[in-house]
Amino acid sequence: MRALSLLSRFILILVPPIAMFGQFGPQFREAVQLDLDGKGAEARQLLQKQIDSASSPRQKAEAERAMAMSWAFEGACKKTGEYEQKVIDYWKTQEQANPSNAFYQEGEMADEAARVCIDAGDLDAAETWYRQGHDLGLKEPGISADRKALWEFRWEHAQARIAARRGNRAEAEKHVTAAKAALDQMTDLRRQQESFLPYLTGYVAFYLGDYQTALTDIQKANQNDPFIQCLLGQTYEKLGQHDKAMECYRKAAATNAHNPPAAYARPFARRKLG
Repeated sequence: MRALSLLSRFILILVPPIAMFGQFGPQFREAVQLDLDGKGAEARQLLQKQIDSASSPRQKAEAERAMAMSWAFEGACKKTGEYEQKVIDYWKTQEQANPSNAFYQEGEMADEAARVCIDAGDLDAAETWYRQGHDLGLKEPGISADRKALWEFRWEHAQARIAARRGNRAEAEKHVTAAKAALDQMTDLRRQQESFLPYLTGYVAFYLGDYQTALTDIQKANQNDPFIQCLLGQTYEKLGQHDKAMECYRKAAATNAHNPPAAYARPFARRKLG
């Protein structure tokens, strides 16, 4: 039961459901829908009102995180980072009262910014944010071995993807090996993180031009993740399987999440579908 409780906690922190923002009411949900519909400027007008009228620093930080995701839907690495930094600054005020969650959240927000930047193609900014996320997360006092392994896994995972995007095969393979080693060190969190390994190996294979290996590995990743659906679609395109690619894009375009994978996948898939 303890393992299940810990696992559930990490899942909620990683991808907070829209229901967790229910305190903002209909206007927030309207802003999310506007982002999903590609009307980011209108969405951000509503989100700014939520920021300005927040009843507590925590509520303001949650609205700022939503603002970061609104910019993410436009692939705006710099603006996303600007608002994620505001959320990090909030969590810094919680380090003494709630260190185990505060440092984790700081690292998580930095990784969110990094994810948006790598998807936008700003590899240098992504690397900077991922390093910051790793370093912030590891500052947690008395950090558990499992959580330490998680931060090492994420950092190696990120470095491998960045190296593959830069066309550096040797560097990418080195970091894939290190990511596997970090995953092997996990206990309670291993099961939840395992699907991120074939995502990694498939991603690296795709950007290094090995599309058959990419297909095999990506099919082992989380098939409900809209980013994975897009990556699979791109792989099918490289293999000349247009109909299968379009089916993947249709699935990705249907996501209604408001997080980094959806922020990349929904606009990308809709462009592919025309």
